[in-house]
Amino acid sequence: MSKVLVTGGAGFIGSNLCRKLLEAGHKVIAVDNLITGDRRNLKELNSHPNFRFIKHDITEPWPQTLNSQLSSLHSIYHLACPTGVPNLGPLSEEMITTCSVGTRNILEIARESGAKFLFTSSSEVYGDPLTFPQEESYRGNVDTTGLRSPYEEGKRFAESLILMFVRKYNVDAKIVRVFNTYGPSMSPKDIRVIPNFLRQASSNLPITLHGKGNQKRTFCHVDDLVRGLVLVIEKGEKGQVYNLGHDLEISIIDLAGLILKITGSKSPIQPFPRPGHDHERRLPSLVKTKQLGWYPKINLEEGLKTTINVLDTERLTYLERSKESGARWPNWARLPFLQNSTQS
Repeated sequence: MSKVLVTGGAGFIGSNLCRKLLEAGHKVIAVDNLITGDRRNLKELNSHPNFRFIKHDITEPWPQTLNSQLSSLHSIYHLACPTGVPNLGPLSEEMITTCSVGTRNILEIARESGAKFLFTSSSEVYGDPLTFPQEESYRGNVDTTGLRSPYEEGKRFAESLILMFVRKYNVDAKIVRVFNTYGPSMSPKDIRVIPNFLRQASSNLPITLHGKGNQKRTFCHVDDLVRGLVLVIEKGEKGQVYNLGHDLEISIIDLAGLILKITGSKSPIQPFPRPGHDHERRLPSLVKTKQLGWYPKINLEEGLKTTINVLDTERLTYLERSKESGARWPNWARLPFLQNSTQS
């Protein structure tokens, strides 16, 4: 039985990864400071005999009382980092310190234990790309001082730090650049485009469209993504970068239409001004990843249907709790602090 450490284990992708690793027979230690992660994502895992959750901020020294947990690690999946456009202001410092100080702390654990190391970087490192599709060798078109820079530059710095550890200390590390992902365990308050559109459609609220909706994205189901993470850490080449995402583009207006079709909703489409920092397109080249034997299996319509069922359950749970407290289920896209958000 292999021992695996997952930072950011209470997050959307992290909790799905923990579940997959437990199913494969691993002993899993999930670490999260719960700034954006949610204990509820781990509710079904807490009773598993091979699972342990530790609340800890990875930018802080690891408690000596827990040092024994780090012995004999087989692999480390480093997913910890606050994400989301609305957090670019409130959690900008946390983004930068997690990617820098936090990543170094976890790399030191990998160095001392000899564990395999995988870092989830982001398609954000490509900025507003001018080349399509984006190959891993593409250096990007980035604004180092722009609104998105705490996240973009944090991830770019972390990549540089990791490659330094590969070259100087021979750490067995790989990097995955994650493109838009969706599926179960997305936060019921998540304002990214898929959960936001699904919530609005299921409540017959207006679909809030930024601009004309001609901007394009690709959407990878989290089950496919997690399968890719596991494959890359085991079969990927040390010091290499791999894109993970879907390679089928869809415009945001067409995504809205697909969600209206699937839900049978009568929601009207309501245009909103499009933020200036919103990127026009994101499209990963999957040549390197497919050479490892990975490709996305779940098509968007199928994946959306399963996601709808999960979000509906979470919404009903939230509504029941709201009745008890007198609160109301909000239309997140109308909140003032989201007006500079993007449909990613």
